[in-house]
Amino acid sequence: MLDKLFVMSQYLTPQRTVSRLAGKLADCELTPAMKDRVVRWFIHRYGVDMNEALEPDPSQYPSFNAFFTRALKPGIRPLAGDDSVVVSPVDGAISQLGEIRDDRIVQAKGQSFSLHELLGGDADRAKPFNGGQFATIYLAPKDYHRIHMPVAGTLREMVHVPGKLFSVNPTTAAQVPNLFARNERVAALFDTESGPMALVLVGAMIVGSVETTWAGIVAPGSKAVTTSHYDHMSHPVTFERGDEMGRFRLGSTVVMVFPRGAVEWEASLSETGVVRMGQAFGRRPQN
Repeated sequence: MLDKLFVMSQYLTPQRTVSRLAGKLADCELTPAMKDRVVRWFIHRYGVDMNEALEPDPSQYPSFNAFFTRALKPGIRPLAGDDSVVVSPVDGAISQLGEIRDDRIVQAKGQSFSLHELLGGDADRAKPFNGGQFATIYLAPKDYHRIHMPVAGTLREMVHVPGKLFSVNPTTAAQVPNLFARNERVAALFDTESGPMALVLVGAMIVGSVETTWAGIVAPGSKAVTTSHYDHMSHPVTFERGDEMGRFRLGSTVVMVFPRGAVEWEASLSETGVVRMGQAFGRRPQN
């Protein structure tokens, strides 16, 4: 009953207004005493391990968002294996993973959403991934919130898709239809040695914004799908495996998508399983 009330309240809440206000408060640097109290409460409430942070002293962060997107100590998330190993792009919990069938991606038991809607409503953009593999990873409040490359790649296209801002926690994912293709999101498409790859950064309730390393903050508010193309020849945006490509300014979900035959997920992975950035998530077939 409480779960249903929680989900129902999200339909009634002015999502964008609440999220915009939360984003402004999270960026505010004018009240350090209040910021310190909020950060320390957050660390205690969610069990954040500050021993992993490059700056372990909470008072040294100028804003809540600076704390939330904190860097980790060098070497604390080593990359597994060699370049044939696909690594987890984030710290989080696996929500779902498996095969994309007939343009559908499993969201939760009895729920699925459209691949081409997830990628901005373009069937041609989605076509290479049909029959491929997907993985959805949920970042909890305590997690490290920077996003890294699972394989080396060159950016081809970024698609900003306006939408709703429902929470993306497991309770909401089980009850809100089409959730990840409904919420605001940024889809980054890369060319890799194994073909195309998409990393979709899904926004959520009180997520101030999504940030990428090449475009900066991609703020909510646009009313139309915005597509940016990147020239491989004149201005290539390239990444090595493990490079940071973005971050959530307040947490959310990443959907990772590969074409058929491009990757095999690790057999040990399971739904609800916890993963850490850099750990082995799959393997690319060797030609």
